[in-house]
Amino acid sequence: MMKNENKIKLFLVDDDALFLKSLEIEFLQHADFDVETYISGELCIEHLSHNPDVIILDYHLDGINKNAMNGLETLVEIKAINSKIPVIMLSSQDKIDVAVNCMHHNAFDYVVKSETAFMRLQNIIDTIFHFQKMEKELNWYMDRM
Repeated sequence: MMKNENKIKLFLVDDDALFLKSLEIEFLQHADFDVETYISGELCIEHLSHNPDVIILDYHLDGINKNAMNGLETLVEIKAINSKIPVIMLSSQDKIDVAVNCMHHNAFDYVVKSETAFMRLQNIIDTIFHFQKMEKELNWYMDRM
């Protein structure tokens, strides 16, 4: 099966099934996304071979199962496997130290769960692809110098 080049493959990772579903529906209404959802960091990492373009990762993944990997541990693991995948962290808490900690571990950005979260996520994803496109063009140009 050929990958549809125009679709952005998105991993959504959250142990809040209701939030996960509503986020998935939001993204699927915008046809340029191919969405895979996971309720744990472990499952996300197990499926990294599916080569997501972007991962949206909940900070509190151990809310239901205390022994589950939390978002930060999952982020570290993802980056160890493939440092190039942009990871956007999601949290229900607007805490600066949490945001700083995520950025310190190479998260691309940090979004607080709210009514505007989906719009923010979309804007960040646009930014990621804008940067990647610029980077490609720059590399293409540099190769020819």
